Amino acid sequence: MTAPLPVSLEVNDESIDTHVLPRLNLADFLREHLSFTGTHVGCEQGLCGACTVRVDGETVRACLMLAIQAHGTCVQTIEGLSDSGEASDLQAAFRDRNALQCGYCTPGMLMAAHDLLIECGEPSREDIREHLSGNYCRCTGYQAIVEAIQAAAHARRRPAR
Repeated sequence: MTAPLPVSLEVNDESIDTHVLPRLNLADFLREHLSFTGTHVGCEQGLCGACTVRVDGETVRACLMLAIQAHGTCVQTIEGLSDSGEASDLQAAFRDRNALQCGYCTPGMLMAAHDLLIECGEPSREDIREHLSGNYCRCTGYQAIVEAIQAAAHARRRPAR
């Protein structure tokens, strides 16, 4: 039997020191050990994007990364993005444009959209579709999602009054 290994990381600005089994993936670690259930597990092959999180500022598929590989990193889940207020405008735009439907893909979509808006403040519809090409939604047809992201980008460009 394989012994658990020590792992230290930061998740949503909270320091975590624990032990994990070597084969435990980051998505299951976040969900089952830390109760960050916004990181959804869909395909478990990195194809659907439901498990999208940020590790040291880069989006990754948490189902493809081992928890032990996150040792020494800063992980941000949808809970961290939401609690900090960073995604509040995106969340409101998704709600206002009915881009939520069943909601299963929404956390991964929001993480990917947030990443895109950091990289490109004014993405075109094509940029948005390309950036979200690894995030599957079976309910919305993407039109409302693209419109929501464009609306959030537009609102971020407007100067505060």
